Amino acid sequence: MPKIHIPTPLRQYAGKQPAVEVQGSTVGEALSGLVSQHPELRRHLYTDEGKLRAFVNVYLNDEDVRYLQKDATAVQAGDNISIVPSIAGGCCCRQPFTIPNRQLGNRVVW
Repeated sequence: MPKIHIPTPLRQYAGKQPAVEVQGSTVGEALSGLVSQHPELRRHLYTDEGKLRAFVNVYLNDEDVRYLQKDATAVQAGDNISIVPSIAGGCCCRQPFTIPNRQLGNRVVW
């Protein structure tokens, strides 16, 4: 059975488990099995139309499934599927800071 690795922010919706073994012969079937076992995950992974959310990235054995066959990518027993949510953000205000560098001298960065 493939194993799906759950990112820390979503573990509260998966019984606090870091990984879940599921049935399925494709990535899509495996993810369906995951949300069948843990229905609260559905709204975090899928849109109301049933499409994987744009900010949710899925990897099969460290390969981005968007560059394979997406949901139709075949999985085998022992495969690892990782759910990796995109993270955005940064500082709300721009404060200069200095990066010390012996060779170039101190640089102020905005």
